[in-house]
Amino acid sequence: MSQPLMPKATAVWLIENTVLTFEQIAVFCDLHLLEVQGIADGDVASGIKGADPIAAGQLTRAEIEECQKNSESKLHGVEKREDLPKVKRRIGPKYTPLSKRQERPDAIFWLVRNHPELQDAQISRLVGTTKNTIQSIRDRTHWNSSFLNPVDPVSLGICSQIDLDKEVIKASKRNENQRKKEAKKESSATKIDSPEEENVIETLEEESNEQVSHENKIEEKNYDADSVFSKLKELKEE
Repeated sequence: MSQPLMPKATAVWLIENTVLTFEQIAVFCDLHLLEVQGIADGDVASGIKGADPIAAGQLTRAEIEECQKNSESKLHGVEKREDLPKVKRRIGPKYTPLSKRQERPDAIFWLVRNHPELQDAQISRLVGTTKNTIQSIRDRTHWNSSFLNPVDPVSLGICSQIDLDKEVIKASKRNENQRKKEAKKESSATKIDSPEEENVIETLEEESNEQVSHENKIEEKNYDADSVFSKLKELKEE
């Protein structure tokens, strides 16, 4: 059962305009029975103006009349179901309150030190700053760099832990994909083109084989000196 927004003012109106029992009014307004009796006697809520629950849409006249007939029944408020508009995500740089802007460089310094994988655009989304400020803190050229103290932006209330985890996971996936691409490029650069390299290897092997066979033929043609002189003697005798 939904309670009225102004319980004492509602109780004042019900006491003045209905014949409901004090117990029924106390249950509906979530008040003590003695407190409702004090309102009726003028001891409690003497300066409060009565609030009409029918006009506020908290009760119906038919329900009040039914409860007036039966003192055992209880008042049941009307449940309102309001379709609240959905909160649209704000597009653009994050707004940082004035009270947190002085602590923003410390938060940037913490992110740069503890999460070097984050890009400047990601830090800008988390903290709500410019890329020039982030770069100056990275290069230690910020005007207050000597007094910067790294502080977690989540503890400062500048960003939520969920947003920080999302950006860190996104950066780690990006770095992993980049490493895979570089490894693939290196492997493709060192890989041998099979048809051309096989032809080169075959020609080298053929040349080496021809050179070996040529050397063998030269060794076969070498004769001993005794055999040569014996041949010459035979020719002279003839």
